[in-house]
Amino acid sequence: MTLRFAYNTNGAANHRLDDALHLIKAAGYDGVALTLDIHHLDPFAETWAAEAGRVASLLERLELACVIETGARFLLDPNAKHEPTLVTADAAGRARRVGFLKRAVEIGAILSAEAVSFWAGVPKPGVDHGEARRWLGEGLHEVAAFATQAGIVPCLEPEPGMLIETLDDYAALDVPGLKLALDTGHCLVTGEREPAAAVREFADRTGTVAIEDMKRGSHIHLPFGEGDMDVPGVLEALEAVGYGKLVCVELSRESHRADVMIPQALDYLRACRRPGPVLAGEQETRRQWQ
Repeated sequence: MTLRFAYNTNGAANHRLDDALHLIKAAGYDGVALTLDIHHLDPFAETWAAEAGRVASLLERLELACVIETGARFLLDPNAKHEPTLVTADAAGRARRVGFLKRAVEIGAILSAEAVSFWAGVPKPGVDHGEARRWLGEGLHEVAAFATQAGIVPCLEPEPGMLIETLDDYAALDVPGLKLALDTGHCLVTGEREPAAAVREFADRTGTVAIEDMKRGSHIHLPFGEGDMDVPGVLEALEAVGYGKLVCVELSRESHRADVMIPQALDYLRACRRPGPVLAGEQETRRQWQ
């Protein structure tokens, strides 16, 4: 298998960042999807630049590539999960989100990140969706231009329930330089496409990929083998299109057992080669996940 795998630190929230990075390296991953958060390279700390430089040095020593993720729940507002967003009615709130995404780009540049991933947000009740789309367009253009100038690939992730929910929503945008952050599990939630088909259709526009298991119609990130995802089919599609960037495992609900899940997830992915004979060790790995 030629694919390169990473693990998202939102699935190691109970670990110090350095400890999480060492666990990810020890398991055999090629990189990390680093979710900036209050305890994992806080982008609003006074020493954020120095900390980013320190983490960059550690990643280099560990030979880990990275993607920057921006989905921390209470980083911007301790009283409201994921708020404010790019579609918040309050202009100051939208500016705070844009400022955060620009800071994520700056950190990505220090860490030589392959991409910075972010999402649109959910319009509050009473907000006109046409107005929200205008706000979103303004924010996306500003962030994408800033990222391009910094040499970082900006990627928008369609999220179930958000203003940009499907791949078609993403495709309808006209933002120069904005790539797709494809979470393959979300395809099962929205029912828009089979994940492998999405990989093939959007191959030329994809800047980063996330993978996990999910049940159809339910937006819950599950360990491999517990949902409806055709993981071998997705991996086969990624290889077929020549995808060379990190494929990021996102198990945000598994921090309480990250020490187990980090290595087991990679074992499962490595056992998912097809077609071809399955080795005895791979058979045992599959049984453990069934």
